[in-house]
Amino acid sequence: QVQLVESGGGVVQAGGSLRLSCAASGRIVSNYHMGWFRQAPGKEREFVAAISRSGVIKRYVDSVKGRFAISRDNAKNTVYLQMESLKDEDTAVYYCAASTRLEATMTSRNEYDYWGQGTQVTVSS
Repeated sequence: QVQLVESGGGVVQAGGSLRLSCAASGRIVSNYHMGWFRQAPGKEREFVAAISRSGVIKRYVDSVKGRFAISRDNAKNTVYLQMESLKDEDTAVYYCAASTRLEATMTSRNEYDYWGQGTQVTVSS
């Protein structure tokens, strides 16, 4: 069992930056693939970014490539999502998730076993 707590959300102007953090407790985060998803009002939760256990493999949805960067600090049991050049369409609740699967695409919600409560990101123009 692992507990995930997101932080770092807030209100930012378009073009600005935010860094989200996901702190894990209960089990060490290096045991899991880690992902970030987001859900805007009236929309389904969508994949944003993921990082493998080793940190070698990273995946991003096309809409954030070149703007967002996922990283992990296993010593701190924390995963980060650095968001740059934020746009209105990035406004959503952002969720951190952990996957126990040995083989995974890391991009599907169904592959994740543990979820945080989410943190709101609002981009104003």
